[in-house]
Amino acid sequence: MQLAPSLHRLGNDIVASYLIATPDGITLIDAGLPGMFSDLKRELDAIGRPIDDIRAVILTHGDSDHVGFAERLRRDHGIPVFVHSADADRARGGDKPKTPVGPVRIGPLVRFAAFGVRKGMRPQWLTEVVPLDDDATLDLPGVPRVITIPGHSPGSIAVFSPEVRAVFVGDALTTRHVLTGRTGPGPAPFTDDPAEALASLARIADLDADWVLPGHGPAFRGSPSAAVSAVREAARA
Repeated sequence: MQLAPSLHRLGNDIVASYLIATPDGITLIDAGLPGMFSDLKRELDAIGRPIDDIRAVILTHGDSDHVGFAERLRRDHGIPVFVHSADADRARGGDKPKTPVGPVRIGPLVRFAAFGVRKGMRPQWLTEVVPLDDDATLDLPGVPRVITIPGHSPGSIAVFSPEVRAVFVGDALTTRHVLTGRTGPGPAPFTDDPAEALASLARIADLDADWVLPGHGPAFRGSPSAAVSAVREAARA
């Protein structure tokens, strides 16, 4: 699905990942669930680009519904996968703390589970990663800048691309809560440290972007400051 010139989304409002597709190549932000590899192939076919145009995968964090098909791209096509060093073990299938589930509504939970069954909730964990350090700007299509925003996980990052005027936030916030169905910017479930995650959003609030793109929920068309304000309001409610 094309959101804007050079900016595409894979998946849907339940689980999403993104492409920055420039003439110089493609940067993939997150890899969703394993079965979303077919979504990737369809989107590449639609824009007339081969898989080998993908220069790298950048993971916003190391959870299973973001690692998805990244190892397949790395193994079969030699595409490097970047993840913050604090989440490298998580992306390899290492231990993850158990977090409170919080409120749940049966309808949204069933839809999330059904999509997971269809697309495969069990990822192939990464065997090799390229570790990211804090606040790096990468020599990749879209000139992505890494912004550390710990809280959802220790190595959670946002990825800001001034070329497509978008900030990709992973699970730093959600625009559709997968367990309750609540829509609009709000805190994401399954967060290691909710207070830290909320505080970290200050690091993206002043970015000059037109899109805030989460791993779960519809694309937010508007400024990061507006999205962050909405998350803070939802957290207070």
